[in-house]
Amino acid sequence: MSATVSVAIVGGGPNGIALANLLGAYGVRTVVIEREREILEYPRAVGMDDEALRLLQTVQLAEPLLQDMISNVPLRMFRADGRCFADIRASTREFGWWRRNIFMQQLAERTLRQGLRRYPHVELRLGEEVTGCVQDGNGVTLQVRDARGQGYALRCDYAVAADGGRSAMREMLGVKLLGRTHSIKWLVVDVRNAPLDAPYTALNCDPRRPNVCIYLPYGYRRWEFMVFADEDEQAIATPDSVRQLLTPYVADPEAVEIVRARTYTHHSRVADRFVVGRVALIGDAAHLSPPWIGQGLNAGLRDVGNLAWKLAGIIKGQLRPAVLQTYQQERHRHAQAMIDLADVFGAMLMPTNRLKAWCRDRFFSAARLLPGVKDYVLQMRFKPMPRYEQGVVVHQPGAPMVGRMLIQPDVEDARGQRCKLDDVLGPWFAVIGWQTDPQDALSEDERAFWRALGARFLRIDRARSGNAPEARIRSAQGSTCVEDVDNQFSDWMAAHPGEMLVLRPDRYIAAQCTAAELPAVTRQFHDFTCELQRDERVAA
Repeated sequence: MSATVSVAIVGGGPNGIALANLLGAYGVRTVVIEREREILEYPRAVGMDDEALRLLQTVQLAEPLLQDMISNVPLRMFRADGRCFADIRASTREFGWWRRNIFMQQLAERTLRQGLRRYPHVELRLGEEVTGCVQDGNGVTLQVRDARGQGYALRCDYAVAADGGRSAMREMLGVKLLGRTHSIKWLVVDVRNAPLDAPYTALNCDPRRPNVCIYLPYGYRRWEFMVFADEDEQAIATPDSVRQLLTPYVADPEAVEIVRARTYTHHSRVADRFVVGRVALIGDAAHLSPPWIGQGLNAGLRDVGNLAWKLAGIIKGQLRPAVLQTYQQERHRHAQAMIDLADVFGAMLMPTNRLKAWCRDRFFSAARLLPGVKDYVLQMRFKPMPRYEQGVVVHQPGAPMVGRMLIQPDVEDARGQRCKLDDVLGPWFAVIGWQTDPQDALSEDERAFWRALGARFLRIDRARSGNAPEARIRSAQGSTCVEDVDNQFSDWMAAHPGEMLVLRPDRYIAAQCTAAELPAVTRQFHDFTCELQRDERVAA
């Protein structure tokens, strides 16, 4: 067991293990400290969105995870009389994956942990607990109690707190969670073999007792029932009480196998700091959200995607240490925005006042008659997408998509094989040219800068742009060349002019410009980088 590593991750839940997979792919020596010895064998988080799957695609784990998922699951909202007043089916796949995918956390955690086996420089230490944290200008020292109860010191360049809503690391760092705790509690019931043919997520907006019913893989189903102030939270979780709550929805509640029933309190809180010196906070350690839009875990995975490449670049000597501070700049505001949306959604969907419920039902009935509003709701366009106005971005006039995630269409490679765009981009930076080779716009020194950073050059052309099937367009400079087989990238470029794109490892656009502007963008990008040397660290 090494006592010195590059990154120590405190917490081996899905966020911590996803981060370890990314750091593993980037060649960073990493240790994960997890207090529990085993994965908890019941569902917890149950929804994964398209952004999260795209992140995990980077480390070839999206497809393995999908083996245990139900994709493209509708979200239906029902009135007290049982009539459906909204059927939300987000058909867009602009990022390469369905927007709503239902899974069970314990199965996803197994897959994520199996992914770590590919990296000999990543270690998962189970049954261990961090009891102290001290940092200085050169690194962080964690005091750890191992599985036998013995203490040892773990020295790391950087540490990440991924230890959940009751984060001990957050307390050690003196970070405060700002916001509120909701007074109303909710009973979460996981069952198996419920005799109910409802392959969707149901929001039963019944003011008599609002509840949610979620269709899960492999015969599981989840209900979440509001617990009223005058009800005993322990008594309502007993099997007899649970079966009574299920009676309006299940023909034979006695046939249902209750896996667990537990009451929860919802929080709407965001940490006042996401970075303290050389320690960063991710997931529930950094923000706590009500579950109404299914963004708790997904928000944590956005943290992972934003942080992983920054830590890797800093540790490899490619990015300036100050880049770590951009994690706070880029993630804090969006985490708060998602929590605010969850609060609005909860207030709208779960009122116990009959008049408010009636007004809500009338609003949605009217919205169905307005195509723009209907599309906004049913395609989930209300979900705020991150846009980074500060951080690792170079803004150019007339480039509104800078700081936003790039679409992921299918492309065709030089062999004529169809694949997703990210699969040819690689896991790191990319410089993309639309119908032109980005290297042609750069001097040799400028090309060397991007190569030293590890960037991949990519040229994208329209489908069948070559003179013949065997005479596709090729790059004299060695750039990867692909074709836009479904015209999705072509349409996107027509709507967002600027034939050159600099893409970050998290698939956010760092810059968009013309070919003539690319040298200036390259010079501006020096602000984020160290003096790049072709030493062993960069080569790794």
